[in-house]
Amino acid sequence: MSENTSLSRAWAARERVSAPSKPLSFLEGVAMIVGTNIGAGVLSIAYASSKAGFLSLLFWLVIVGVLTTITMLYVAESTLRTRAHLQLSGLARRYVGGVGSWLMFLSVCVNSVGALTAYMTGSGKLLHSLLGISPALGSLCFFLPAAGVLWLGLKAIGRGEKFISVGMVVMITVLVVATFLKDTTQTRFLLDGNWRYMVPVFNVIAFCFSAQYIVPEMARGFSDKPAQLPKAIMVGMGLTFVLLTVVPLSVISLNGLDAISDVATISWGRALGEWAFFSANIFALCAMLTSYWGLGGSFLTNIFDKFSLGSDTQPLRRLGVMLLVVVPPFILAYSGMVSFVNALYFAGVFSGVILSIMPILILKGARKKGDITPAWQCADVITHPVLKGVIVLMYILSALYAIASALGYLPAGW
Repeated sequence: MSENTSLSRAWAARERVSAPSKPLSFLEGVAMIVGTNIGAGVLSIAYASSKAGFLSLLFWLVIVGVLTTITMLYVAESTLRTRAHLQLSGLARRYVGGVGSWLMFLSVCVNSVGALTAYMTGSGKLLHSLLGISPALGSLCFFLPAAGVLWLGLKAIGRGEKFISVGMVVMITVLVVATFLKDTTQTRFLLDGNWRYMVPVFNVIAFCFSAQYIVPEMARGFSDKPAQLPKAIMVGMGLTFVLLTVVPLSVISLNGLDAISDVATISWGRALGEWAFFSANIFALCAMLTSYWGLGGSFLTNIFDKFSLGSDTQPLRRLGVMLLVVVPPFILAYSGMVSFVNALYFAGVFSGVILSIMPILILKGARKKGDITPAWQCADVITHPVLKGVIVLMYILSALYAIASALGYLPAGW
């Protein structure tokens, strides 16, 4: 046995200890995808498209949904080729190198902090509307159960996502049916909008489909049945697309483009009546909660992985890392530095570019240097160089638009 082989196996064994496997059912895996995606993003995209209109939004939902699913499948194959349980930054370190690892870790940080900040802001607004308490106290009431389940770990997150995601689907179905039974609903509002403002919507949609981060975490749970990982990804992304479509469709049909709040369920519920106001905003809280668990759990395990902190079940270390994950977003939410939608927009800009490039490089490295040849691999049609080039180009151009817009050279989307 060569020295390099011995070192590789020792490294893999240490990494397996740092991220122990905890089984997930297929439904729990699908729910993790849906729960992570259906968070603050689903509440913001109606407002983000208030100038561009629903048709622009639908266009990007299809394009970004397909492209993101493809990059998630790249990550899935890479994890199945890797014996060790690594997070995205760990996969980047192994297959791309140190610079790639730090870029991926920074992307995880920016996306997670942006998302968790938006959840703190949004939850405070929702509980203020529902209960009349101050936004800061509302955020604190949201924070306690959110952080509590995060502390319990992957299995608790999977179970929580499963039960709450089923409840969210039921609530959304009732609200959508009620919307189209209401006599003031006008589907002609779906044709309004200006395509000139469509590009900024791309980045908010990119945030909504940001579940690449949890694919390695899911792979831990599917280590005893790896063939189910790509299936869970595709089913979860399909359900995500449906939910991301019907919520803004209903909100815009009911309110028009000029009367949408940045947390869309507030204006949606008010237009339908008191029962719907409470139902819609309870849905919104559940959406934020499940996404908080998915992204927060991924952020936590990425920190353990990146800095080789050992097992994430060690109480003191887990507490310390948890504080790094959950406290800064709470502070940023009430610093006045960033709004709800802008937090998601700029998180989507930065992380979108990294997540368009890095899975391509990780898959290339995994196919050359991976430990295992998995039974499932990405089809040739989705790994074609032209498609990879289109993915990278779209995200880079969108980021350049965001920079130009921030400097005042191009129109903002809202």
